[in-house]
Amino acid sequence: LCRTEGIIPALESAHAVAEAIKLAPTLTADQVILVNLSGRGDKDIFTVADRLGVTI
Repeated sequence: LCRTEGIIPALESAHAVAEAIKLAPTLTADQVILVNLSGRGDKDIFTVADRLGVTI
């Protein structure tokens, strides 16, 4: 989602994106996944980088 659409999900809803990615291959072509994103992930970038030991 970040790479293809430039959308950075907030930490609170990022798990839903990850689950949708795992679920998608198990669905048929006529099934739809809807993921609701809330918040802004850009404010979480430094928190995640710090947790991963990455310097920005």
